[in-house]
Amino acid sequence: MKIDIRHVSHTSDVEVLDDVNITFDKHTSIAIIGVSGSGKSTLIRMMAGLEKPTSGDIEVDGIDVQDPLYRKHVGFVFQNHNLFPHLTLKKNITLVLEKTRHLSSKIASDTADKYLNLLHLSDQKDKLPRNVSGGQAQRASIARALSINPEIIFLDEPTSSLDPILTDEVLNAVEELRELGKQFVFVTHVMSFVQDFADYVIFMDQGKIVEQGKPSILQKPKTEELKSFMDKVR
Repeated sequence: MKIDIRHVSHTSDVEVLDDVNITFDKHTSIAIIGVSGSGKSTLIRMMAGLEKPTSGDIEVDGIDVQDPLYRKHVGFVFQNHNLFPHLTLKKNITLVLEKTRHLSSKIASDTADKYLNLLHLSDQKDKLPRNVSGGQAQRASIARALSINPEIIFLDEPTSSLDPILTDEVLNAVEELRELGKQFVFVTHVMSFVQDFADYVIFMDQGKIVEQGKPSILQKPKTEELKSFMDKVR
């Protein structure tokens, strides 16, 4: 995918992003890392078109992310599963397909079954989110994002609220999706996953991109900021 971010700044109560500029091409799995409050979650939400920057522009594969057509080509997985609590795992998917993609109930049902099976959730599909584990609920959220057949999947710290066992469960599921030929942009605090899954890494600090490159930059940081970060997470 090609991503072009030009002079993007964002201010709420404080300055979250400060004149971010980056352009790169031909990467399929991009990790955004940094300490809490560095701006990484804000940046990924803007790359997905969920939020609009105070100033600046973002294009992905030549399309402005604020273009309504762009949103039809991306899926987003939030930090918490964000499923409708009163609907079963399957209904969480079929409702989206029927209401936003206008699919028939039969096609929506078949599509939901396909992706729930892909994420190893066929035996859980008729349960409510509160009656499955956190890892299963997050995998259902990933299945919902996949069900719209996106070209790019954005994941914003999908394991932040999970224990180590459930974290491995979710990340293993994401790694299996590589075979589908999807493209990924993700925020995570799990550096082993970054090393194994990413082909490009963006390190942020205080609302700026401080260092970027192949995952090997984690082993030999060029900046004091990244070196300090890696010392803390190792």
